[in-house]
Amino acid sequence: MAASEGRTTRATGATRGARGAREVKGKKDTIAAARRPEVRLPPLVPYDGEGLEPDGDYDGVRFDGVDLTDASGRGARFMDCALDGCTLDRAELARARFIDAVLTGVRGVGTDLAEASLRDVEVVDARLGGVQLHGAVLERVVVRGGKIDYLNLRKARLKDVVFEGCVLSEPDFGNAHLVRVEFRDCVLKRADFSGARMESVDLRAVAELDIARGVDRLAGAVISPSQLMELAPAFAAQIGVRVEA
Repeated sequence: MAASEGRTTRATGATRGARGAREVKGKKDTIAAARRPEVRLPPLVPYDGEGLEPDGDYDGVRFDGVDLTDASGRGARFMDCALDGCTLDRAELARARFIDAVLTGVRGVGTDLAEASLRDVEVVDARLGGVQLHGAVLERVVVRGGKIDYLNLRKARLKDVVFEGCVLSEPDFGNAHLVRVEFRDCVLKRADFSGARMESVDLRAVAELDIARGVDRLAGAVISPSQLMELAPAFAAQIGVRVEA
């Protein structure tokens, strides 16, 4: 294990910014801001079925408190849909597509969304554990509030994604590609960025930054001066510099 992988680093930030160019201490900061989704759902039809169908097509449907435990919806398409308070324990949604959708208060353990596609999606106050999103594609997605444990985003592609006011415990971004991704007022506990690629990733407003592995993969990210001080020992260890009094 590399020296940086054996260290855990923490930093606190509270910088807030607007879209586009930002002003930080009088200096222009031109990091590109993430484009947020603008989801406007049409009148929805209540879901009255049981479970899900593989490759099913759900258009303009509201799933209100539906128990989707062990449901098999592999390859299903959810367009202009709302999932409110649904249970997703072990739901099989690999390669599913969510387009213009809002997921509010969903909960579950072991939800399989491997290689899924999420575009123009809002996830609000989710309580999830062991979510499999490896190889997934997320574009214009906001994850706001809630808590997600052991989020697996290995080899995923994230573009214009915002994590806001949420807790991510041991998220795995291994070998993921992050473009215009913002972490705002959220908590990252023991995050793994091993092998990740970053472009315009904003970590300055993270409430708690705890990197377990991959501090050497932060090229392309922007951090605050206080975070730099907190991360200095890990950076030094990465390049083999010893710091002694």
